[in-house]
Amino acid sequence: MKHTVVLIPGDGIGPEVAEAVRRILEAARAQIEWTERYAGLAAIERGAKDVLPEETVKAIVDHGVALKGPCTTPIGGGFSSINVALRKLLSLYGAVRPVRSMKGVPTRYEDVDLIVVRENTEGLYSGIENVITPGVITSLKVATEPACRRIAKFAFEYAMSRGRKKITCLHKANIMKLTDGLFIRCAREEHERAYAEKIAYEELIIDAACMKLVQNPSQFDVVLCENLYGDLISDLCAGMVGGLGVTPGANFGEKHAVFEAVHGSAPDIAGQNKANPLALLMSAVMMLRHLAATRNDKNCEAVANRIREAYNACLLAGEKTRDLGGNLGTMEFASAVVKRLG
Repeated sequence: MKHTVVLIPGDGIGPEVAEAVRRILEAARAQIEWTERYAGLAAIERGAKDVLPEETVKAIVDHGVALKGPCTTPIGGGFSSINVALRKLLSLYGAVRPVRSMKGVPTRYEDVDLIVVRENTEGLYSGIENVITPGVITSLKVATEPACRRIAKFAFEYAMSRGRKKITCLHKANIMKLTDGLFIRCAREEHERAYAEKIAYEELIIDAACMKLVQNPSQFDVVLCENLYGDLISDLCAGMVGGLGVTPGANFGEKHAVFEAVHGSAPDIAGQNKANPLALLMSAVMMLRHLAATRNDKNCEAVANRIREAYNACLLAGEKTRDLGGNLGTMEFASAVVKRLG
């Protein structure tokens, strides 16, 4: 069964890591037919008038699934985030970031195995900012009951589908009593309504949760956060296992899903065969599992398992890119994974 997937290579190192991942999936005989589209600076360089062209969005709508490399987002000016725009346009409300310790990637921790689930469309990232008077700016945090309930239900369903046992909901409802209060109320009510006998549930204030995470991450299983907290916590947890280069990402909506490397576009090393393609490769494995589950394709699951076993074997054998302490370039790492596919 062939699956058409939209490939958005991205900017900077994006095209390199995307090509490495494409090569590995082809070698693993993944039944994927790619349709390439562009976003960010790559779209502008090809003559597009917008950093998120309509044809790119339409392709994702038509095919339902995309794999996306990193896109540049200017700081303090310039165009707005491609990622934020894509999530809003396609209502990709559920961000998922699995974080696990990997043999062959030494860190301070050895027992991290958790999933961060982040509400992707509201909070401070709604982008509603206003200049009141010169030197005075407000930023509006948005929380709606439908979105809060939607992400809570998604988190419980996702946790159960992955055999997880507990959800910890992070908040600052002691200060933001209305917005964060609504978030935890919806999560609590959804748990009591349908999941109380299936999965454990607890709530933690965000600052205390950060302390507990660095003290002992093994006490966490699935972490549920509103938008800003989820952004921060997912990067914090990534640091426990080796950084953003070894953590995949996915964004789910009711009809569409975009899988992405969440690290930056690293323009300083673009075109030098130095980039680590592992994060995008791990995201592609998540994509294959999604296709297996939603389209009843056992081959996708088998291919995902083979690729994961291959890159795990590479890391354990020291066949790594330079950022992880190895000496392989982007394509050399891809070749090493291909060799271990069998």
